[in-house]
Amino acid sequence: MTGPRIALISAVAGAMAPAAEALGTGFPEAELWHLLDDRLLSDADGPAGLSGSLRARMRRLVEHAVAGGADAVLLTCSLYGVVAQELDAVSAVPVLAPDRAAFELLTTGGHQHVLVIASLEAALQDSTDRLRVALARHAPEAGSRVSGVVVPGALTAAGDIEDLVRVLAAAASEPAATADAVFLAQYSLAPAARALAVALGVPVVSGPTSAAHALRALLKGD
Repeated sequence: MTGPRIALISAVAGAMAPAAEALGTGFPEAELWHLLDDRLLSDADGPAGLSGSLRARMRRLVEHAVAGGADAVLLTCSLYGVVAQELDAVSAVPVLAPDRAAFELLTTGGHQHVLVIASLEAALQDSTDRLRVALARHAPEAGSRVSGVVVPGALTAAGDIEDLVRVLAAAASEPAATADAVFLAQYSLAPAARALAVALGVPVVSGPTSAAHALRALLKGD
């Protein structure tokens, strides 16, 4: 008997393996179903940004997953996190934003300055905006600061972990000097988390592992 079916909707192929690896470790009995639209991210990197038509495209993918028997849906592209939030409120099954569980971890960590790293400006803006809201909602009196850095070379380096760590560390070393936590805004960057934490000397949080634990809790109650 198979476990719960989890549909993973990705906008870049590089996000699929980190999500699958995290779920394989944290929720091994789950049956994974990958859905990939590899134009979702690049199409949103234009002047219109996350347009109404792109939101509708993602909604159709989620509806397809639910109709196909998914017990939960995880979006692995942070830029579409707001769509996941909207759908989770009305869907028959849980629809998780890629960073929902990671944000919960960051909001309870007592951090004063979180540095967000992304490979695209649109993804960075979306993640920093939503993280600021989450931190302010959890502890408005704390005055936690969120800053960000775009690392364009990270997208092409994502297939080589050593190269990815080098590119991220070079871009983030100066802005991370005053941070007490780093958040990797995209799943494709997640494989660098452990080595990047060593290079920068601060904790590095990424979405896949925390999402796997959250999905297990939602679907199995443990």
